[in-house]
Amino acid sequence: MKTLGLLGGMSWESTSVYYQRLNRVTRERLGGQHSAPLLIWSADFAPIAAMQAAGDWDGAADVLVEAARRLEAAGADALLICANTMHKLATQVGAAVTVPVLHVADATAAAIRAAGVVRPLLIATRFTMEESFYRDRLRAGGVEAVVPEAGARDRLHSIIFDELVQGRFEPASRAEVVAIVHQAVAEGADIVILGCTEFGLLLSPDDLPIPVFDTTEIHVLAGLDFALAQ
Repeated sequence: MKTLGLLGGMSWESTSVYYQRLNRVTRERLGGQHSAPLLIWSADFAPIAAMQAAGDWDGAADVLVEAARRLEAAGADALLICANTMHKLATQVGAAVTVPVLHVADATAAAIRAAGVVRPLLIATRFTMEESFYRDRLRAGGVEAVVPEAGARDRLHSIIFDELVQGRFEPASRAEVVAIVHQAVAEGADIVILGCTEFGLLLSPDDLPIPVFDTTEIHVLAGLDFALAQ
């Protein structure tokens, strides 16, 4: 089994889910006492969040590139960036290493395309919803995602940064997210993409009126497909 390198800590709340799911699914697939060979670099998220807010993506790229090189030097056979927003820097990270960077949007697009849906709703950070790096990558994979209106995008972004990455999972915020999804369903959305790795900690599929594509779970399965491939 190949070794996966995790670029994590953005936030550590969802990186812990990556760790747990990678190991649990490895045991499910291989049985017995098997677990996943992993290398984890976990960031201090506060400086990176400050760089995001200031638009200092070059500074954030420097941090991730250095971490990616260290993971490759330590023996990682492929890298997973454990945060959707930080895939804005996937090209820079991929150019700095010789091992593949398994892109969450590629795996998500493949899963959605296989499901045959036509109007997926993307909920995520404002960066992921409003900038082109993520939706263009989905589009290249044959998926045209829609996003909520501006006020809802602002509220989703606030819930992520003010609550979820700090380990706060408020019932009132869950209800707000559910209401945003219901509005999108009324406008024709037929699935929802949880495009923030922390959303799976706030919501369960039973909370929502349409099928859920959790990017954390999809990314984990893509990583294990690579790691277990002969």
